[in-house]
Amino acid sequence: MIGLGYVGLPLVVEACRAGLAVTGLDVDPSVVDRLREGSSHVDDVPDAVIAETLRHGFRPTIDAGCLDDADVVVICVPTPLDAEREPDLTAVRAASATIRDHLHSGMLVVLESTSYPGTTDTVVRSILEESGSIAGLDFHLAFSPERIDPGNPVWGLRNTPKIVGGFTPACTERAARFYGRIVDTVVRVSGTREAEMAKLLENTYRHVNIALVNEMAVFSHHLGIDLWEAIDAARTKPFGFAAFYPGPGVGGHCIPIDPNYLSSHLRSLGHEFRFVELAQEISNRMPDYVASRVADMLTTRGRSIQGAQILILGVTYKADIADDRETPARDLVRSLLKRGASVRAHDPMVRSFHVDGVEISMAADLDSALHDCDVAILVQAHSAYDLAVLARHAPLVFDTRGRMRGSNVERL
Repeated sequence: MIGLGYVGLPLVVEACRAGLAVTGLDVDPSVVDRLREGSSHVDDVPDAVIAETLRHGFRPTIDAGCLDDADVVVICVPTPLDAEREPDLTAVRAASATIRDHLHSGMLVVLESTSYPGTTDTVVRSILEESGSIAGLDFHLAFSPERIDPGNPVWGLRNTPKIVGGFTPACTERAARFYGRIVDTVVRVSGTREAEMAKLLENTYRHVNIALVNEMAVFSHHLGIDLWEAIDAARTKPFGFAAFYPGPGVGGHCIPIDPNYLSSHLRSLGHEFRFVELAQEISNRMPDYVASRVADMLTTRGRSIQGAQILILGVTYKADIADDRETPARDLVRSLLKRGASVRAHDPMVRSFHVDGVEISMAADLDSALHDCDVAILVQAHSAYDLAVLARHAPLVFDTRGRMRGSNVERL
């Protein structure tokens, strides 16, 4: 496994449990050292599970020489956006070049990192074939999108169906046999591009529908409509409707990023993906909209947001995880600070939180922080929070998750 983060490490665990001999390659020596010591850096993989994999023979390393003996190599490296919000395949290219230098006959190479359709059979294949070997002839090549949902207690790697698409039909079958030892269900598609598109379709679907309800939340407030109640009513329909909920923006490593891979690639081909671009625009507005609603709450009570003490509850990008990548809480803090508010935060999952390089004060005592603030903003409804207690102790609450009730509570 190349890349031992939130995608690679769960795959290591299930492969070890399946009886496979697994080596993990990572460029970060600190990650490798921690794993060798039995310490996990991924929320969904406890230390005890790392100890289990080590007993099964798992070898974390920074030495690319481990690829010389590998039958299967799975690329699980980050695919972020660059400063211009364009796809950044630096890590994928680097991993492919490393494999190229150790490629041997019969090896199966699988890309799991999310990217635009064509990445596997053009970018990765072209780098690997610099070795003189031919994909589909000398080695097998496939794409199998990661479907990890951090913090999900029901759906994990093993019981979530695994999509597999190979460069050739033989490549597909080779990859399907490999994943068939690790997961319960393998879903074969006709090629790498179909598998790549399936991943982008999944997250674009979520991205667009979240943006839809976010925009509906804005005008529902002006119309005096409880959108949360309307959604609950709509979801009683047993067909033709899937419930999505508004929030303070989108975050994490998938929804704000993956659809942009497709829209950027389409722009390079002379097409526009207007749904994604509009969804991104709407989602990007939500943190500022939340700050505006909080300012209005204070104004109606004869207070100004200038100098107000605001407490952010939950700074991670989703509930019950410690990951704050692309969290909307960061843009919300920026907007509140621009309005002159004083901002503190509390999150049972993280010890520190930074915005533009500045450390935001983290409240150690939640009860005192609630008592001292003017408004508490629920950004993530972590299960550790007793929402009824929050509502009782805070003077005012703005609930971005639609979970709280009370005369002092306003919901998004």
